[in-house]
Amino acid sequence: MAKIKMNVPLVEMDGDEMTRIIWKMIKEIILEPYVELKTEYYDLGLEYRDKTDDQVTVDAAMATKKYGVAVKCATITPDAERIKEYNLKQMWKSPNGTIRSILDGTVFRAPIVVSSIKPSVRTWKKPITIARHAYGDIYKDVEYRVEGPGKAELVFTTAGGEVSRQTIHEFKGAGVILGMHNIDDSIKSFARACFNYALDQKQDLWFATKQTISKKYDHTFKDLFEEVFEKEYKKKFQDANIEYFYTLIDDAVARIIRSEGGMIWACKNYDGDVMSDMVATAFGSLAMMTSVLVSPDGKYEYEAAHGTVQRHYYQHLKGQETSTNSMATLFAWSGALRKRGELDGIKELVDFADKLEAASIKTIEEGVMTKDLAQLSEISDKKVVNTREFLIEVNKRLAEMLKA
Repeated sequence: MAKIKMNVPLVEMDGDEMTRIIWKMIKEIILEPYVELKTEYYDLGLEYRDKTDDQVTVDAAMATKKYGVAVKCATITPDAERIKEYNLKQMWKSPNGTIRSILDGTVFRAPIVVSSIKPSVRTWKKPITIARHAYGDIYKDVEYRVEGPGKAELVFTTAGGEVSRQTIHEFKGAGVILGMHNIDDSIKSFARACFNYALDQKQDLWFATKQTISKKYDHTFKDLFEEVFEKEYKKKFQDANIEYFYTLIDDAVARIIRSEGGMIWACKNYDGDVMSDMVATAFGSLAMMTSVLVSPDGKYEYEAAHGTVQRHYYQHLKGQETSTNSMATLFAWSGALRKRGELDGIKELVDFADKLEAASIKTIEEGVMTKDLAQLSEISDKKVVNTREFLIEVNKRLAEMLKA
């Protein structure tokens, strides 16, 4: 068959360690035989981010604003150990945080459900989608290490020069300070994205913060969600026979665990980071989760929302066999290709993305899987394969589907 042609490029953001190896394998084994890939490539590997003083991350985000669709590999957010390991100039911020700050919007994450892998939470019957705010909070924080006694203050100077200051803490000794912010416009965009997605999916929307403790910061989220809902979405939700439900974050966790699933759970940025990992793991694996950032002006960034699988990477460097789950990375590519096809009117590209996902799930349901899933699958006759073999098995089924 002739390769599927693309009109507009995808923004391709390469990443780090084992996921970077998988990224290359997916292109070679799964994509390039069938699609004439057209991408604008950005190397977000840690060495190149350090070399460019992280300008490459900003450039990749701006390219996403230009072309509308991006696909991103998992990347390292360095800590003190990584600074030594890679001999970095500084402790660069999370590339995901930088991209989300530029694009704004909301990250929607949902588990990839396979019939032979049952959720570890026995009450869950339906997938739970996490809607995560993609701006501000700890991902755009300012931090300061206090080495001795002194007073920390929160100071705000208006455009007119008026100064307001509040004491944060009178330090008697060493400690640490964290400053976070958010903006009303971004919170309202977050709310609208969640309400629109709930209407599109015809699912209830839950939202949770801790406004009883954070009486200004978290309360603002609660109030703005309520304002947008009452003014713009209440009747739409009634007509669609779905519910908007607000509660405290700790109550939401308890309710979610007791529920059968099937809802969209909206969370602030950090809460969403933690809860999406919980949901993905409880449904099977961090590598079994889709993730897409949707900006208010309709830009899309699909990503593998797990880590770079450092342990497997070191095994790979030693020439040892690895059995790394590539499902989240496969679904990042399929999601981006589908959206590119939808926006550009290329039905063949949409069809290819659908069949790639179906082939990936079919491979696991037929008993062929990586080691992490073999420990969870209820299939009795399982074939555990290595990283490359799994992709070859997916390709076998994909080729059959594309011939049909």
